[in-house]
Amino acid sequence: MFDLAGLEAAAAIIYRNFPATPQFAWPLLAARTECEVWVKHENYTPTGAFKVRGGLTYVEKLLRAGPRPSGIISATRGNHGQSLAYAGRSVGLPVTVVVPYGNSLEKNAAMRAFGAELIEYGRDFDEARTEAHRLASSRGLHMVPSFHAELVRGVATYAMELFTAVANLDALYVPIGLGSGICGAIHVRDLLGLRTQIIGVVSENADAYARSFEQGKVVTTDSADTIADGMACRVPASDAFEIIRRGAARIVRVSDEEIKAACRAFHQDTHNTAEGAGAAALAALLHERDVQRGRRVAVILSGCNIDRSLYATVLAEGA
Repeated sequence: MFDLAGLEAAAAIIYRNFPATPQFAWPLLAARTECEVWVKHENYTPTGAFKVRGGLTYVEKLLRAGPRPSGIISATRGNHGQSLAYAGRSVGLPVTVVVPYGNSLEKNAAMRAFGAELIEYGRDFDEARTEAHRLASSRGLHMVPSFHAELVRGVATYAMELFTAVANLDALYVPIGLGSGICGAIHVRDLLGLRTQIIGVVSENADAYARSFEQGKVVTTDSADTIADGMACRVPASDAFEIIRRGAARIVRVSDEEIKAACRAFHQDTHNTAEGAGAAALAALLHERDVQRGRRVAVILSGCNIDRSLYATVLAEGA
């Protein structure tokens, strides 16, 4: 992993590209959750999601470590791909991303707009990831995993910002896709010697990490069908699981209906847009409102990249 000096070095890379994102305590959310709740606004990055932090640190480390590759490739549901496309464009490095069929049209468009070559393959993220590995070999490209120490070091800077800005947090809710966000938060919490509980959040329809946490070993699932595409993982990363197993207080499952309700709450109470995974942390806090009543709690709004048609449907359902 990394030490405080490594974390600060990652922050320096990121702040050359965009400033620290804000964290706000919204009074209407406090009334809704019955606690002091801080929102870490990772929807305020250049790609609309926290992943861009990891893309920047990974690409910089890659170029410093050895010969420049002819290009990089990875699999994604969108935000990881945007992060690599953004980072690759900044240094003139070609980027290819593999997405499953039926992926978000607007995330696909954003990746292309950042300059990535987009390839559609497979029924879900895990099948797209297998194809990305195959193409990396056949095309001679550098394969970027979705979980890696450099990605964690980059995204961990959001936790550093939050913990520095807001003292004495009792708990922090973090959505889990493949795990970089929650692993970064756990490691920064430990580096700073804090006692904040880190609580992971998964979809009840994509709960491989929750099952793994409960059984003490990596458990895979046959499907990951959820509105929160950023959490649609069937196969946990073993390295991520070990960090989560040791450092998380628990993992909360939320339903798609709870995620939709949280999207509406963000819109109504803060006028911020949240994609499914971006709303999941708030959904979990609302799920555990009785547990956190009267405490100081934070949630990660990890991204805002939701297709307009889907978002319109989600908002209309609560009318």
